[in-house]
Amino acid sequence: MAEPGLDVQRANWDRRHGEAAEVGAPAEVLVENAHLLPARGTVLDLACGRGANALWLARHSRLAVQAWDFSAVAIARLRNEAEARSLRVDAQVRDVLAEPPPAAAFDVIVVGYFLERALFPPLQAALRPGGLLFYQTFTREAVSERGPRTPEWRLESNDLLALLPGLIVRAYREEGTIGDTARGLRDVAYVVAQRPIS
Repeated sequence: MAEPGLDVQRANWDRRHGEAAEVGAPAEVLVENAHLLPARGTVLDLACGRGANALWLARHSRLAVQAWDFSAVAIARLRNEAEARSLRVDAQVRDVLAEPPPAAAFDVIVVGYFLERALFPPLQAALRPGGLLFYQTFTREAVSERGPRTPEWRLESNDLLALLPGLIVRAYREEGTIGDTARGLRDVAYVVAQRPIS
């Protein structure tokens, strides 16, 4: 039986996903670093929401795409959108905190706008040797009101680097509030990190 707090969270996310007008845009970490994707393999869009990353991957890569989210409404919307676009996405309702991905199961894992620090060790373990983690979420140092108000759901400066011991950083961006804040990648940090091959 699910915890009462989890039921409330799920209901809130179901409502948000149901009311949203569009699927949304894929994360910058994915689009800007797509040249790092392998030619083949299996990718997981974890905590996928309505599936913008999964749909982008299904259209722009040859990877077998899986997408997991605990919102049944989000997964239903993703399945409908994938069918309408004639794209193959294996979308599943799954609580990734209760049932994280198994060890050495994926060549690529993409996480956009979901922060649960306890999930980082299982995420790293779920990568196959040479596998890549594309991760992007909100930072506490921000120039707008975008994102969650709760500080623990936002990254501190350089948090992503500290959360990925043992992985090789291939790309990293976190611009904070310096310079011309009307330009660049603001309010978020992203990383592409690779599990060592040996």
